[in-house]
Amino acid sequence: MSIQQIYKQQNEDEGLLYAWFTAMHTRVDILIYGKPEVSLKLIVEEIYNELIRLEKIGNFYNTESELYRVNHTAALSPVSISKDLYEMIEICIEYYPKTLGCFDITIQSDNYAPGRIADISLIAENQSIYYTQVGTRIDLSGFLKGYALDKIREILCQHQQSNALINMGNSSVLALGDHPNGNGWKISFGKSPDLVNEESVHLHNNCLTTSGNDSFERKHIISPESGRWVEGAGQAAVITNTGAEGEILSTAIFAASETQREELLKTIQSKHLFIKYS
Repeated sequence: MSIQQIYKQQNEDEGLLYAWFTAMHTRVDILIYGKPEVSLKLIVEEIYNELIRLEKIGNFYNTESELYRVNHTAALSPVSISKDLYEMIEICIEYYPKTLGCFDITIQSDNYAPGRIADISLIAENQSIYYTQVGTRIDLSGFLKGYALDKIREILCQHQQSNALINMGNSSVLALGDHPNGNGWKISFGKSPDLVNEESVHLHNNCLTTSGNDSFERKHIISPESGRWVEGAGQAAVITNTGAEGEILSTAIFAASETQREELLKTIQSKHLFIKYS
């Protein structure tokens, strides 16, 4: 385990812990306070272990992950899957029509075409999954970190830790309660002369998730409408109650065409931001 941490005593019984480590191929930063050092370190360790566990379930590229096994066997016969994987896929299917098809976990399937998500059959009776078409593949890369934030929130609640900031790669953020020296948490996007919208936001018991390209050279999101990489530097960000919803909506907004994006922004019921770099 490679967890780095710094503890600062606040009074006789409690203090502040800043910890960081790598998980899900990104840096995770954690700030929690209000308990003894041993208690805070135990919380961080549980969070670390949970992220490692979820990655073993939903990593698209890891040949030893549960998702990899499903993608290579579910077109042959129904495959029993874990509760977490079933829930992740179920949520993503639910949001497919809500995002006008702009968030599609089957985008990496062979011979992809819009509507391919219909080839996924979830069987609730025995918690299994079946692909009705060979070549179907599920990719949770645009969702897993958001789902992980919600699992982290559960851990914090179990420990009655009401004040915390969890930052996964500056793109998936959970903010609970208050900063040690203020109300809520102020999250900055950084300063840029090309930034059209807000440079920072105030979070309190909610999540901020972002999707996009941080440069004109970087392309990593595919448009379900065109089947091509979304080009150009830009970023979509949303503030939501859950990380899972936020990850879906930010990805969908960025992947959408201009017309789809306008429609999505009208129908999304959460507070949202759209940030665009020229």
